[in-house]
Amino acid sequence: MDGQALDGPVLAWLGDDFTGAAAVMEVLAFAGLPVALFLRVPDAARLAQFPGLRGIGIASMARTRAPEWMDAELPALYDALIATGAALVQYKVCSTLDSAPHVGSIGRAMQIGQARFGGAVPVVVAAPQMRRYQSFGHLFAGTDAGVFRLDRHPVMARHPVTPMHEADVVRHLSAQTDMALSCLDLEALHDPARADAALVAGQGVTVDMMTPADEIAVGRLLWENRSAHRFVAGSQGVAYALVAYFRAQGWLPAAQPVGGLGAVARMAVVSGSVSPTTADQIAWACGNGFAGIAFDVLAACGGGLADAEAAAVQAGLAALDAGQVPLIYTARGPDDPVVADLRAAAGADLPAVNDRMGAALGRVLRALIERGGLSRAVVSGGDTSGHVCAALGIDALTALAPTIPGAAICRAHGPGAMDGLHLALKGGQMGSRDYFGWVRDGGGAR
Repeated sequence: MDGQALDGPVLAWLGDDFTGAAAVMEVLAFAGLPVALFLRVPDAARLAQFPGLRGIGIASMARTRAPEWMDAELPALYDALIATGAALVQYKVCSTLDSAPHVGSIGRAMQIGQARFGGAVPVVVAAPQMRRYQSFGHLFAGTDAGVFRLDRHPVMARHPVTPMHEADVVRHLSAQTDMALSCLDLEALHDPARADAALVAGQGVTVDMMTPADEIAVGRLLWENRSAHRFVAGSQGVAYALVAYFRAQGWLPAAQPVGGLGAVARMAVVSGSVSPTTADQIAWACGNGFAGIAFDVLAACGGGLADAEAAAVQAGLAALDAGQVPLIYTARGPDDPVVADLRAAAGADLPAVNDRMGAALGRVLRALIERGGLSRAVVSGGDTSGHVCAALGIDALTALAPTIPGAAICRAHGPGAMDGLHLALKGGQMGSRDYFGWVRDGGGAR
C-alpha cells in the first residue's frame, strides 16, 4: 500500500451537530486533504462543484433528536455517505460524549449503522490534541483548571440536557443500546494482532487513546481494517488518528502552520450556549470592544419573539455604528437567573422553545450581516449553530483558518450575501477566553 490509497475519498462523516461536523473538516483540511462539509445532503450537481474531495461531511442535529427520529432519518443519511465511495464512514459524536438514551443516543446511531454496514463498530471518542483522553475505558477532558474525569468535569457534569454521570464509555453507551460493547485498552492497542482480534470479537469496541503514538496505532487499526469494519463512531479523534497514521506512512507531509485571515472592524456574534466556558468568553469580550446584548429569551415562550428579534437587531446595528462588535447572547452561564426563569416558563415545552430561540438568533444574525455589510460572524453553541446555519441559508462550509482545535474560521457557501462569509462555529464548552477576539483578528495558528 502507498499514498495512492488516498486518491479517493478517505472519510465521509455525519455530524450529530454542526460544530462537531465542522471539527472533522478542519482536521483533514489543515492536514492538506481537500474537504467540504455540507449542511444538507448534496446532490450530484452540488458535489461536482467541489472536485477532488478526500473528505465529505454532512451536518445534522441528531444530538437533539429522539431515537425514533434516528430510526427514521439515519438510514438514508448513511446511504448518502456510502454513495460517496469513502473508504471509511463515521458517525461523528462530541468528544465529551454528549448523549443520553432519550436524546442524541450514540448507541442507537451505532446500532443503526452496524445493521447497515456489518462488522464491528470501533468507537474513538478521545482526541488528545483537544485534551480529550480515554484510558482503560474511562474518558477525561481538559479545562483551564486541569484534566477531569468526565463525571467530575466542571462543565459536562452540569450539562443542561445531557449531564455526564458516567465516565466509563462502555457503561455510558450500554444504557443506549443492546449491542455487545467492550474496550480495546492501552495494553492491547499497540499489539496489532490483539487489536485486530478485538474488532473481530465484538459488536462495538471503544478504543483508548492518550498519546501521539496511540493516535498512530488507532489510525492503523481503522485504516487497515476498513474493508471489514467500514463504519466507525467517534469524535474528530478519528480524523486526527487517520492523519497521524498517514503521516507516519509518508503519505501526507508534516503539519505546517496555517496563517490567519487578518482582522476586521465589523463582525457579529450570537450565542445560545449556557456553558461556563462561554460565560467567561462573553465577559472577556465585553471588556475588549464587544457590546454585550441580552436576547429576551422569555419571548420565545409567548408571542413576543418578533419584537425580541427586532430589538436585538436594532441594538446590534447601533453597536456596529459605535465601532463595537455586537455579541447577542441568551445567557451568561448556567447560573444566569434567566436560565431558571426560562425553564420555569417553558416547562415541558423547553426543547421546542430552544429550537425557536436558535432560529431567532439565526434571523437576527442574518439581518446584521445583510444590513450591516458584515463579512465575518461567530456562533457559539452546537445546537444553536444548526439553527443559525439554516436561517442563513448556506449549504456548505470549507475551512479557512484555525483557532482553537474544533472551531476554525470557515468559508460559507450559499446564496447572496452569505456566499463567502467567514463563519466560525464554536461548541459551548470550547475555546480560549479570548476566542471571540481571536476570530475578530482573523484566527491563525498561535
